Amino acid sequence: MFKPRWKKEALLLLKGAKKFLHYKRDLLAPDRIDEIESRRADLKAAIKAKDLDAVKEASKQVRNTCEKSLAHYRQPDWIQENIEVFWVAIVVALGIRAYFLQPFRIPTGSMQPSLNGIVATAKHGEEGWDTPWFGKQITDFALSGRSYENIVAEKDLTLMKVEDASFFLLSRTRLTFDDGSTEVIGCPVNEVQGIETLSDSVSRVLGNKARTAANRKNKDQRLQLKVAKGPDFKKGDPIFQGYLTSGDLVLVDKISYHFRQPKRGESFVFDTRDIQTNGPSSMSSQQEGTHYIKRLAAVPGDDVQIRYPELYINGDLAKEDTLRRVMSQEPDSKGYPYTGYTNPRGSSQRSDFEDPNFTFHLNDDPEKGNNYREFFALGDNSRSSLDSRYWGTVKQYNLVGPALISLWPFNSGHWGIIK
Repeated sequence: MFKPRWKKEALLLLKGAKKFLHYKRDLLAPDRIDEIESRRADLKAAIKAKDLDAVKEASKQVRNTCEKSLAHYRQPDWIQENIEVFWVAIVVALGIRAYFLQPFRIPTGSMQPSLNGIVATAKHGEEGWDTPWFGKQITDFALSGRSYENIVAEKDLTLMKVEDASFFLLSRTRLTFDDGSTEVIGCPVNEVQGIETLSDSVSRVLGNKARTAANRKNKDQRLQLKVAKGPDFKKGDPIFQGYLTSGDLVLVDKISYHFRQPKRGESFVFDTRDIQTNGPSSMSSQQEGTHYIKRLAAVPGDDVQIRYPELYINGDLAKEDTLRRVMSQEPDSKGYPYTGYTNPRGSSQRSDFEDPNFTFHLNDDPEKGNNYREFFALGDNSRSSLDSRYWGTVKQYNLVGPALISLWPFNSGHWGIIK
């Protein structure tokens, strides 16, 4: 910071000449390489001696030698240098994501209270409620991942379409109304469906979509939706007033499973290839090819049985601390209780585990290879989790890795190493 300008420029030139040698070595003649190295040595000596005239002359010689070594070579300016650094950083980040660590945003509450999903909290009807001032919004978002919404109908509106508009690490749901206007809410479809003012309208649209999809036999046929007798929202009605609390942003360790077998009790991430994600036992708003996070309850060769609130592996109570934590039904450090492992009686989803005597065996057939080995995934929030009880097992080829670190929000109670 306190170096004189001439010294900064001379050191940058030394760095640039070295980079030139590295990048162009295969194109340079041996005598040119030796000459550039010699000129760089002269410049280093001049800088060390703090001889300003010698530095100027040596700098001129370095530039001339590099420029004449290759035809049409021109020293990159600061804009080119910064663009180069930017793209190198992107390539390095993509490499780390592809092979070592992958960020993953938890969209749903199936792992609560161990890990948070996105939660929509409505404030409809609270007299005088409004979004807080800008400074508080920034602070709440930085520390808690909380963002505020105050969406009010500007005229009579009927909901016509509900679609997942998520991208990268952002969960979003797009609502389209009869006048063509749209609103985007920053949470998955299942969470939007739980918002009181939207619940009936979203259920109606999604129900009509499922019923009419099978009847669309030609491209010109338009999707006919059963529209309510009156508008879903009258002018001035709240569509969504409240706040969204971000799901935990975690880093997934993509290396470990190449060197060890997955362990019972750890939180793990897997992709949903060949898992039924859009049927009656669908995985919330997750679509085929995305990723999901659950608790690894059983490994290949295990027998699984659930007798509320307990989980049995191979005829014995599960021994792992994280599994026993769920069975205990005790509250976590913030007072949120675990549900225990539930049998899905009374659920709209169908499962063989409705019978408490049902036992499921996980395949571990060595003749079929590792890709047919099966793992059993359960959500810690057992009452509100679509998991292996409904859509079946996770195969070896679906595995991504264990959840390693919770990066954000900072005051969720989960920041740090994931247990």
